[in-house]
Amino acid sequence: MLFEPRSGRLAAWGNALLAGLVSPDEAAMSIVGEDAVHRVEGLPGESGPVGLTLALGRLRALGVSGLRVALPAPGHPLGLSGPPEFNARALEAEEAVVAVGAAVGLVPEVAEAGPAGDVHVSVTWHCLPVREAPPADVPSLGEAERELAEALREATVLLTRLDVAGSGPVADAALSAYRARAEAGQDALAPGYPPRAVRVLALAQRVDLMVSLAYESGHGGAVAASEMAARAEALRPVERVARRALVAAYNAAVERH
Repeated sequence: MLFEPRSGRLAAWGNALLAGLVSPDEAAMSIVGEDAVHRVEGLPGESGPVGLTLALGRLRALGVSGLRVALPAPGHPLGLSGPPEFNARALEAEEAVVAVGAAVGLVPEVAEAGPAGDVHVSVTWHCLPVREAPPADVPSLGEAERELAEALREATVLLTRLDVAGSGPVADAALSAYRARAEAGQDALAPGYPPRAVRVLALAQRVDLMVSLAYESGHGGAVAASEMAARAEALRPVERVARRALVAAYNAAVERH
């Protein structure tokens, strides 16, 4: 599940920086989060990979005035506008950032190294040309909030029907992590976002978590392959609504201007 995509952190804190609401260092630190390092390669005017602070400054110099999130899935190019080469890279990564004001986009490539318990995650953002056109299938915040309210009801019914009671070690760990993050305020968007966007993001993450629990409860051989396929089919529309809402929330700082 996507829950908190890296593209969301890049867009949110990048938008806050572009609006002059945070410093370059604060934006870069917030984007990196718990990862070891983020680099950007392929930026126009740069011969090799550069750090986030320099990359965000370069994007501003290129005329970028905002950043949008794309969270595509097979058959659903959510937030993308082309060309096919960029769309394919974004679909493989299941996420991307598309600039407003310059025809470029960023797709993350994640690498992990180190032993279990001490894994270092590095992210390379590949800067690629994009088509300047309206993004696909992105709802307004109002639409996303209405869809989420219905999706939350559907997810609750589905979890009951699928006998997913929210118990067991996987569910307990996921719920504990969600509560800890919420208490720490880590789910809030960057400065400059309207309260409605924060509300929609939190609700979308909750629905996304419920879908994750439904999938996880079927692993380990306890559920037949045919039942898992039926479960995935039932959950797919709910998951789609959650992804649309995540995109609407992260893009709210751009869409309202």
